[in-house]
Amino acid sequence: MSDFKYIDERFADLQMLRYRLHGWEELTLDQKIFAYYLAKATIAGRDITFDQFGKYNLAIRNLLEDIYVAEEDRENDEFKALTVYLKRVWFSSGIYHHYGCEKFKPEFSEKYLRDEAKKIDYQGDIDELVKVIFDADYLPKRVDMADGKDVVLSSACNYYEGVNQAEVEAFYKVKNTSSDNQPSWGLNSKLVKENGEIRELVYKEGGLYDKQIKEIVHWLEKAKPYAENEQQKKVISLLIDYYKTGDLKLFDDYSIEWLKEQDARIDFINGFIEVYGDPLGLKGSWEGLVEYKDVVATRRTELISNNAQWFEDHSPVDPRFRKPQVKGVSAKVICAAMLGGDEYPASAIGINLPNADWIRAEYGSKSVTIGNLTDAYNKAAHGNGFMQEFVWGDETMQLVEKYADVCDDLHTDLHECLGHGSGQLLPGTDPNALKAYGNTIEEARADLFGLYYIADRKLVELGLTPNDDAYKSQYYTYMMNGALTQCVRIDLGKDIEEAHMRNRALIANWVLDNAEVEKGGTVCRVAEIVEHDGKHYIQINDYEALRGLFAKLLAEIQRIKSEGDYEAARYLVEKYAIKLNPVLHKEIKERYAHLDIAPYKGFINPWMKPVVDAEGKIIDVELDYTESFEHQNLRYWKPLSPLSPAGRVPR
Repeated sequence: MSDFKYIDERFADLQMLRYRLHGWEELTLDQKIFAYYLAKATIAGRDITFDQFGKYNLAIRNLLEDIYVAEEDRENDEFKALTVYLKRVWFSSGIYHHYGCEKFKPEFSEKYLRDEAKKIDYQGDIDELVKVIFDADYLPKRVDMADGKDVVLSSACNYYEGVNQAEVEAFYKVKNTSSDNQPSWGLNSKLVKENGEIRELVYKEGGLYDKQIKEIVHWLEKAKPYAENEQQKKVISLLIDYYKTGDLKLFDDYSIEWLKEQDARIDFINGFIEVYGDPLGLKGSWEGLVEYKDVVATRRTELISNNAQWFEDHSPVDPRFRKPQVKGVSAKVICAAMLGGDEYPASAIGINLPNADWIRAEYGSKSVTIGNLTDAYNKAAHGNGFMQEFVWGDETMQLVEKYADVCDDLHTDLHECLGHGSGQLLPGTDPNALKAYGNTIEEARADLFGLYYIADRKLVELGLTPNDDAYKSQYYTYMMNGALTQCVRIDLGKDIEEAHMRNRALIANWVLDNAEVEKGGTVCRVAEIVEHDGKHYIQINDYEALRGLFAKLLAEIQRIKSEGDYEAARYLVEKYAIKLNPVLHKEIKERYAHLDIAPYKGFINPWMKPVVDAEGKIIDVELDYTESFEHQNLRYWKPLSPLSPAGRVPR
């Protein structure tokens, strides 16, 4: 498939891509059917994510979709603007930017929306939706991490209602006892205050999101007979039991058994997992992923995971914070086969689960690098001029051109396989002690682990890097991104909000602030921002010393995590991870604008089409890579949400 089309449509600040399912034709029929049913379960929870990301998201999406389908004058400028807005809503699972969390500004008029709502005889509260869409000051941010605010009250995400930050923290503090192996309290619930009483609305059958969860369970039940082994069937059964009861202890049991299953080619993630969308880092957004192992590429990650104890033992952190025995670390390169919920259409390129620290400590973790997504990113970026604009120096450019792709993948492997699974909390440390700063600190910890080790001679000996210089490409591009180029994703005058972006800024800015080191009796500046011909660039003067700075920061970040040092975490994040230099920000955005590259990318899923015989039995599952983003979202359009109009039929 040499003519595979990786790049698709572009709108707003978004570029849609396609990913190819390498080796799909090599899977057995049962594996394809298994993946197909799991894919249906992956799509079934879609409305949950929309609702979690904002209480009006589903109502707004449903209204816009109804207008979109009914509109006859499709060349009208207002309709075209509404179409772009709707596509952004599809992309972000709601009306807030998937990365920056700010509310979208509509380019169509309030009058147009009201007129179109009348045409379709809209029965909802149009005044309320108009206020949510057009009033920039009303519910302005999905996640608001601004210092000094009550982040629960100021965030528009739909995990809390009627409660403030202090009440939430007090509610879960009572649940956190001194006993070990506690569940991740609050992960699968909404916390509300009703009649003066605070209580949880649990996500489960018979509870919140009942209809969506029943649909997920239906497809999991269909998938179970095609599981590749008995352990995988056990895993699915436990997940179903958890969905039916909402019992977080069952989710931990499921997570442990999921870790034990290592032999199957097909694997999946389905549930309330990551907590980045909650300003307090407690509530899990719903996500789904179907995957299968890339057998050839997995040899790389197996080399890393097989040496996990060596990496842990030689980590530059205090020995008190190292794991004396690394358990259950597994890693593989996978092909994504279906993305859903918080993984669609913008997906992670690496995943390390489960998130519970006590499970990691006792049972280990599974890490994946999603090879076909990184491949799509690389193919789409080829020749776009980005590196030529922002990398300074011929020698550096040669390093980047030669080694950037392999080192990017390797850093992701190290981040996921080892970084998140490394280190340990001291006895008695609350896993949630860092509160709103926890996500940023954890991502910085994993990134620093990868940065420190990608320069290690051990990787050359293992054949993971080709020579002693390759790592320099990763050091340069990481510093360039964290200190300069990632700001193209942020509007002028705005702060950095997203945890991964904060992490990269924290590391790069801390290095620049601590760049003067003594070496050989003289003081040198390890890295700096320099100006050439009126443009600013990163310049690295001593790569070896830069590794030393990464080691020093890693040691401190691990101490903060292990001891639960909230004030130290707050200091690092507030000083280095949030604010942007307004002059540099404006310059970088202007230079980037001349390249005409969309700063954000997302994926259109392949359309899995079962082929059936005369008796209706599936005899193959074919892949269609031609579906448009519009058609895909209208195809996913189902009347599962309690806010959806009954009986609505998708196009």
